[in-house]
Amino acid sequence: VQLQASGGGLVQAGGSLRLSCVASGLTFSNYLMGWFRQAPGKEREFVAAITWNNINTYYQGSVKGRFTVSRDDAKNTAYLQMNSLKPEDTAVYYCGASPTKNYFRQSFYKYWGQGTLVTVSS
Repeated sequence: VQLQASGGGLVQAGGSLRLSCVASGLTFSNYLMGWFRQAPGKEREFVAAITWNNINTYYQGSVKGRFTVSRDDAKNTAYLQMNSLKPEDTAVYYCGASPTKNYFRQSFYKYWGQGTLVTVSS
């Protein structure tokens, strides 16, 4: 099983980025997909998640209204569209796949991608 995250980069405050997470080796449609991030010197935190049936999405309060999580099961890919980026969004972003309904805690995720760095300059 492999999750490949990409799309990070350097962007100015107020800008946008779209992260992608391509999965292989698993039945993608059976997994809840989540995004987490880890800023320098901080613990990894939940950002957003989307259920396997595309019905429910969940967001951390600080990104709600700015970030949108989505998925394309035909492409085995999850996305995180990030708009109105702020310097405090700077972090390494990780995608994870969970075989459960639980999206908030990292321990429920079975597979993880390698992370992609997002840097937002002020």
